[in-house]
Amino acid sequence: MERTDRTLDRRAFMGKAFVGGLVGAGIAGLPLFAESAVDVHIGINLPAPPRLVPVPSSPVAYAPGVRANYFHYGSQYYVFDDGGGWYASRSYNGPWVVVAPEYVPRPVLAVPVRYYRRPPHDWHGWHRDAAPRWSNHWGRRWDEEHGRPSRYDRDRSDRYRDDRHR
Repeated sequence: MERTDRTLDRRAFMGKAFVGGLVGAGIAGLPLFAESAVDVHIGINLPAPPRLVPVPSSPVAYAPGVRANYFHYGSQYYVFDDGGGWYASRSYNGPWVVVAPEYVPRPVLAVPVRYYRRPPHDWHGWHRDAAPRWSNHWGRRWDEEHGRPSRYDRDRSDRYRDDRHR
């Protein structure tokens, strides 16, 4: 009789573990569903990955042949639209998600104005070799809370110095 009770306990445990695993897998899949649900179409439809050119003294690359403010940093692509919004994607052609300014990497924010293919109208007259004045877009407290992007270590900029991006 004792052996039967153990068998039943073991079966009950296995059944609960199986159901728990299914529930856990379902919950783990929710972020993927939520991420795909926020896909934004921003008009970037490229037939192939664009040619990326390193921004001097920066770990960021830009795409001079794309008619957008299109950047690559790390494993992400970033686009800045004329209205002041940022978008990111793991793929060169999307899907794109909206990115709050505080989550855009500092090296991307430090890219000088000259590398924005379509700078917003209010940027005309700004120093082309300096980073955009983000406080003009996001308020005076932006620079106080996040600090002005600074020049980045030259050794970090070497990640775009290979033949893939020339």
